[in-house]
Amino acid sequence: MDKAVTAAVRNTTAKGVVIAFLAYATYAWSDASVRLLRGSIPSFELVFFGSVLGLLAIPMVRKPNEKWRDLWHCNHRGMWCLRALAAVAGALFSVIAFTRLPMAEAFALIFLLPSFVTILSVIFLKERVGWRRWSAVIAGFLGVLIVLRPGLHPLGIGHLAAIGSGLAGAVTIIVLRKLGPTETRISLYGAGLLGPLVASFVLMLPHFVVPEGREWALILAYGLLGGLGNVFLMLASGLAPASLVAPPQYSQMLWAIALGYLVFHDHLDLLMFVGAAVIIGAGLFTLSRERVRKPRWWNRSPPIHPQSL
Repeated sequence: MDKAVTAAVRNTTAKGVVIAFLAYATYAWSDASVRLLRGSIPSFELVFFGSVLGLLAIPMVRKPNEKWRDLWHCNHRGMWCLRALAAVAGALFSVIAFTRLPMAEAFALIFLLPSFVTILSVIFLKERVGWRRWSAVIAGFLGVLIVLRPGLHPLGIGHLAAIGSGLAGAVTIIVLRKLGPTETRISLYGAGLLGPLVASFVLMLPHFVVPEGREWALILAYGLLGGLGNVFLMLASGLAPASLVAPPQYSQMLWAIALGYLVFHDHLDLLMFVGAAVIIGAGLFTLSRERVRKPRWWNRSPPIHPQSL
């Protein structure tokens, strides 16, 4: 390949990776807005408003030849609905997790996502997994035990929600592996947006709370920053391969630590950091093995963020 072409490709890829870091930083601030609400807005209501604001990002992620109706058009309705249900669970669980847990602790548990993907790919896709990836799965769950310290550390719904968010994200990725070659990106994106929008609207009605001024500001920050993160992540995936766009998501842990210390005054002990490091290391190793395998779905599926499923 010509040196000038090679340099241009590297420059484009570098821009994609930088935009990916910007996307995950934007997501972290969106999650911080949830924490700042401190549970004053019911979870379903917050998911609904976030989904409504997420609609604003569609014109920026939709290809010129795609129509609005392509959001719900699909070739495999059952799998599309499963993608939508996973999005509902992922959005709800992430809101609960960031409402009830320190941000760094929530992220540490959500980052079990790659381990869940490995397990589900064996069960449902009949993929062959070697001892290296199984070792990473075991290490990831050992990291969870370090973070949670059963019997010594009080466990609550926030911990279960964070793990559930990671599991929902894994289900989404398994669905994308099945549907990636047959569905349009906008259709898969639409399932992840319309599912939470419809489900949260129905479920929020019995306990609807009218937000006040400060709450409206934080709701707008949650939804608009989440939508902006989606746009950045789509742009990044168009400039760089998914194998390079995915790892920067772990930079959210740095944002979580910084925001937790400066804004929320979270107390995080050494064992929490050790457990988080083990989980992140296991996740990065799993991603590196995926890059080696280079499955066909890898660069055809839309990017996934655990908090915006």
